[in-house]
Amino acid sequence: MKIGCPKEIKPQEFRVGMTPSTAGEAVGHGHTVVVQTGGGAGAGFTDDDYRAVGAEIADTAEEVFATADMIVKVKEPQPVERAMLREGQVLFTYLHLAPDPEQTHDLIASGATCIAYETVTDERGGLPLLAPMSEVAGRLAPQVGAWTLQKANGGRGVLMGGVPGVGPANVVVIGGGVVGTHAAKIAAGMGADVTVLDRSLPRLRYLDDVFGTTFKNRYASAAATAELVATADMVIGAVLIPGAAAPKLVSRADLSTMKSGAAIVDVAIDQGGCFETSKATTHQDPIYEVDGIMHYCVANMPGAVARTSTIALTNATMPYMLALADKGWKKACEDDVHLLDGLNVHAGKLTYYAVGKALGIDVMSPQLALKI
Repeated sequence: MKIGCPKEIKPQEFRVGMTPSTAGEAVGHGHTVVVQTGGGAGAGFTDDDYRAVGAEIADTAEEVFATADMIVKVKEPQPVERAMLREGQVLFTYLHLAPDPEQTHDLIASGATCIAYETVTDERGGLPLLAPMSEVAGRLAPQVGAWTLQKANGGRGVLMGGVPGVGPANVVVIGGGVVGTHAAKIAAGMGADVTVLDRSLPRLRYLDDVFGTTFKNRYASAAATAELVATADMVIGAVLIPGAAAPKLVSRADLSTMKSGAAIVDVAIDQGGCFETSKATTHQDPIYEVDGIMHYCVANMPGAVARTSTIALTNATMPYMLALADKGWKKACEDDVHLLDGLNVHAGKLTYYAVGKALGIDVMSPQLALKI
């Protein structure tokens, strides 16, 4: 199989879909790998690094898309990239379709087979290709939130850990999954007073057993959420429903109860965000203000630490990428029901229920799609 890796073109996206190590593994399996020139530069990989493992270098994205049987990326294809997809081609990347009807319709129209990192599952019910970026984003959230809290950026001017005689920042993390756990660990490590909210009692017990008094946890009733948000210096949104639009857990009306200059960090923005006032921003212009509350809603937070993120991501995606290349996508998905969960679009049909529900589009079951 010929595997193509184009340069990412989303603003301030410095990650790349394949490291030289990943490319070398694919070449070792007998596949041809073509990488767009400069594709790895943002993560610290040169064209010569790719050539050294047997990959080819293409001058343009058009060449990559035109010749590759499978496209491996990081972020969802942008409009110009979607126009280059063709029937029968496999796209393996993050998609986040539920809040993005334009992309969804374009992918359906392309006839391509689109497998989304974020909906591939594992035998424990986890999301193994989303987890590495959730870990990165969770660890980044208190860091960028602390920056947002600085007065020069419009924030309250509160130091996360306080100083002797002055209390620390009050941080609320909504969601106790991968993102929320890592966010809470880092925020607590910075000295903040941290509370995690979640609706899963088993998860709350786990957090209590593992982390003890490192941070507090509470059941995420509407009343508890409203109470804690009103007193927070920083609120981190870390709620995910796999493949679906994120639930809106903090309304605009709730902003009126918050402290002026408090910071919101919405890590769920790729799935539409879990605050009513959230809208996607970029690393170039990450913060905006609504009713005196500072919002940080960068849609590709892990891109800020591109080298760490790229290596972490490709460590997770490589086995699946090799399975798709070695067996072909149908056989790979027949052999691995968890990889089949990643199938979102095939042959002009949407194949992921949560996206269809969010966007009002008819869905074909992925099992039936295997027969087309």
